[in-house]
Amino acid sequence: MRVKDTLNLGKTKFPMRGNLPVREVERQNEWEENKVYERRQKLNEGKPTFVLHDGPPYANGNIHMGHALNKISKDFIVRSKSMMGFRAPYVPGWDTHGLPIEQQLKKAGVDRKALSIADFREKCREYALEQVAKQRKDFKRLGVAGEWDNPYLTLDPKFEAQEIRVFGKMAERGLIYKGKKPVFWSWSSESALAEAEVEYHDVTSPSAFYGEKVVDGKGVLDENTYMVVWTTTPWTIPASEGITVDKDFDYSVVQPAGDERKFVLASELVEKNAELFGWKDYQVVKTLKGKDLEYILTQHPFYPDKTLLTMVGDFVTLDAGTGLVHTAPGFGEDDFNVGKQYGLDIYVPVDDKGYLTQDTGKDFAGVFYDDANEISLNKLKEAGLLLKYLPIKHSYPFDWRTKKPIIFRATPQWFASVDKIRDEILAAIDEVKFFPDWGQKRLHNMIADRGDWVISRQRVWGVPLPIFYGEDGEAIISKETVSHVADLIEKYGSNVWFQKEAKELLPEGFTSEHSPHGKFTKENDIMDVWFDSGSSHQGVLAARDYLTYPCDMYLEGSDQYRGWFNSSLITSVAFSGHAPYKQVLSQGFTLDGQGRKMSKSLGNVIAPGKVIKQFGAEIIRLWVLSVDSSADVRVSMDSFSQISEAYRKIRNTIRFLLANTTDFDPKQEAVAFDQLESLDQYMEIKVNQFTKEVLDCYAKYDFMDIYKKLLNFVTTDLSAFYLDIAKDVVYIESKDSHKRRSMQTVLYDITVRLAKLLTPVLPHTTEEIWQYLKEPEDYAQLAEMPSVKHYNDEAKKLALWDVFMKVRSDVFKSLENARNQKLIGKSFEAHVTLYLNDEELQQLEQLKTDLRQNLIVSALTVKPLADAPADAEKYRDRAVVVEHAAGDVCPRCRMIRTDVGNDPKLPTLCGRCAAIVEKNFSAVVAEGFDD
Repeated sequence: MRVKDTLNLGKTKFPMRGNLPVREVERQNEWEENKVYERRQKLNEGKPTFVLHDGPPYANGNIHMGHALNKISKDFIVRSKSMMGFRAPYVPGWDTHGLPIEQQLKKAGVDRKALSIADFREKCREYALEQVAKQRKDFKRLGVAGEWDNPYLTLDPKFEAQEIRVFGKMAERGLIYKGKKPVFWSWSSESALAEAEVEYHDVTSPSAFYGEKVVDGKGVLDENTYMVVWTTTPWTIPASEGITVDKDFDYSVVQPAGDERKFVLASELVEKNAELFGWKDYQVVKTLKGKDLEYILTQHPFYPDKTLLTMVGDFVTLDAGTGLVHTAPGFGEDDFNVGKQYGLDIYVPVDDKGYLTQDTGKDFAGVFYDDANEISLNKLKEAGLLLKYLPIKHSYPFDWRTKKPIIFRATPQWFASVDKIRDEILAAIDEVKFFPDWGQKRLHNMIADRGDWVISRQRVWGVPLPIFYGEDGEAIISKETVSHVADLIEKYGSNVWFQKEAKELLPEGFTSEHSPHGKFTKENDIMDVWFDSGSSHQGVLAARDYLTYPCDMYLEGSDQYRGWFNSSLITSVAFSGHAPYKQVLSQGFTLDGQGRKMSKSLGNVIAPGKVIKQFGAEIIRLWVLSVDSSADVRVSMDSFSQISEAYRKIRNTIRFLLANTTDFDPKQEAVAFDQLESLDQYMEIKVNQFTKEVLDCYAKYDFMDIYKKLLNFVTTDLSAFYLDIAKDVVYIESKDSHKRRSMQTVLYDITVRLAKLLTPVLPHTTEEIWQYLKEPEDYAQLAEMPSVKHYNDEAKKLALWDVFMKVRSDVFKSLENARNQKLIGKSFEAHVTLYLNDEELQQLEQLKTDLRQNLIVSALTVKPLADAPADAEKYRDRAVVVEHAAGDVCPRCRMIRTDVGNDPKLPTLCGRCAAIVEKNFSAVVAEGFDD
């Protein structure tokens, strides 16, 4: 027998390398076959419910890192809640209607015009389902648990029917109306857009300062006077109906030297604009208030037979321009409102595709709106009216799908009134808890400032607006008709609206005063997709009896304050009088390593599939745990390399724990707390503290803090302290000795606690660990989170061990200095003399622990601080002397001891090791060790 054969060297089949890309798939298949998710739900029956409602990703294309961050974060919450005493079902969903799917079919060569609407919609449906299947596979590969075989889809007939019923309830409350006012219009999509479908980019626009000749000065201005108007959209000048000024501003009539004409502009801006226009010398003829200019008429710069009305409004500012605003009621909300107030025409001479119409005249007819800027500027210049052209950089709205700029365009649309229930919505927000807490103010301000919601879309792939029209053109939206349409859609799907005539979609025998001859037509527009997903509280939460409405949480990206958080809130308050959620958690965006948005054009997209292939899904999951997702998150392949190193550290630490508890039976050999060695009691208290901290972090959704605490516990408390000391106990002591079983009791408890606490984050790894533990549950996922235990005098014990840790810190500094001086190599070569004051000496004695062993040195002498020699290394409350230990190296424990060879039967071993071997390996005593 060799010396090493007398050691309890830990052995385990738990591999050092996880081989995650391969092993994860095997585990996921096993979970699915054994219905682990369903078994967890069964276990939690009767417990309090926690429902996280999934915000539906759009069913188009592969998933990206933003999807991974979102879905994995949700999985952390659902899994942790499921192990913390809650029934936490998770129903994933998909947003399956909308323009992008229509566009994808067009790219694929599908000719929409060659098909009936119903047939084209069927192709959209098929495409959407293909995308759902692809994304579902990707999400499952991330290790996300849920009802993947029973998700919710917004194209599901039952969901669509509930959406129709939400619309009906809002109509009953008088919140649905048709109006013509400027909306975000996407010429590239040929449809109106909601605020949530718009993103902003910086653009440079041609701003124009030009004069409009006064033709009726109302006795205030003579006819050789020009109003100086400013616009950043010269293409809208053909649609101009007036000029807006502020009634309280001062306006000056200015005559430049050498010019017979006089010009009107805001007094405060005269000097600035005179310099801009090149007026080196000018005279202020008179000053007027804005209200004095009201109703003055000017000549339209392009059309001789058209005059423009001067109006007063509250949206004019003096931070740029001239204080006189070109007003085209068909192309802006402020323009529209002031135009309506003064009875102007809402003139919209631009078609759905962004081209100017024939009535704009030969110069503009058929011209794309953006190209009309140059034509307008040239016409102003030719007429001698252009005072200055100036490019201006500003933020401008774009269609978030097509990435093309949009325009404000007044069109007949269906609206949902926000204004009528604004106070109700704002009150509902006050009942919701937000993470981060600034989310409450953000959503409050968005609701406080938003206009009415444009819910109609001029597309075909979506849920129809259940509106009929009588022979007189009057809209028919009654409880009876909406309910009937909802029932039809629930039975046949929304395609029934496009397959049947209006009469067939109405209740049998339906009559209306608006159709004396019994003839009806139907609305062709569909609902905004935000109305689709915004109705999911009824289509999913209220519709499935094992879910709750309101649910406990919505978790999505911070852009959803103007998207899903917003639309769901409006429809829920309108339908039920309360918010659909009790808590809202928002996350930032995923950016590349340089802080740029990921895009194919920049070539900086990191696909989750690529990371999984190289590192495994666990590394993505651990990365999600490590980041502060309340703000934007940077990520690169280097990020995953760094995280994989952290994972390796965690894995190898657990491997050590498993290896050194292989021969430990927790049922038979566990040691009660009050019988544990002092060091082991300390670590048991510490691991319970760690457990509480992690559970608190799960409860607060503070994932990054879990990561920090986990790494600190693994590296500082375990690897650098307890496990370092453990080798001299679990390897060296007799297999069944109290000291070894005491430490194994704690090592095993730490392993079980880590496995349970990490299951929401690293389920593939913890299930692998679980195979090597002696726990009753088949799977870690079916276990409960570890309980937090408290012990008598734990505060006192911690305080005493804090004293030891301070002493240890100083001793380690001195050992490092000795190492640098080549006095010792490893700490086992040291003999440390420790000089302590009386108080510390008494405190360390109370620990009743082997200080030498805990300091990992071969010899330790403790003396009074007053005896410290001059050459001792002095610290604040103590002094340390390090010498090379005297004696020989024991080949079994590797310490330098003066009692090596004292036992003639085992002449190579120290006294401690000789006693252990003599007791447990009698054959060695008789035969000696092999070479």
